[in-house]
Amino acid sequence: MATPEGKVKALVKKVLSKYGAYWHCPVQNGMGSPSLDFICCYEGRYFAVETKAPGKKPTERQLVTMKSITDSGGTCFVVDGNESLAVMEEWLDTV
Repeated sequence: MATPEGKVKALVKKVLSKYGAYWHCPVQNGMGSPSLDFICCYEGRYFAVETKAPGKKPTERQLVTMKSITDSGGTCFVVDGNESLAVMEEWLDTV
């Protein structure tokens, strides 16, 4: 049985596949730079997605990682359910 966050990850994978976006989920092992749950590229746009169980928020370390990505010109999404997933999908529609 999938965890609440696992269910959100499945929703994100479904949307990314629908758009034909490149994505991968890096395995965090304490080595190298921190990352978010999904690293993606679509139509030449770099973006990252942090998935959370409904109602949960990113950690301070994840917020620092998101700031580094956005400061470098990338886009970040925090997805914890259908409403935040719709925000990401609207962005994909505009690319």
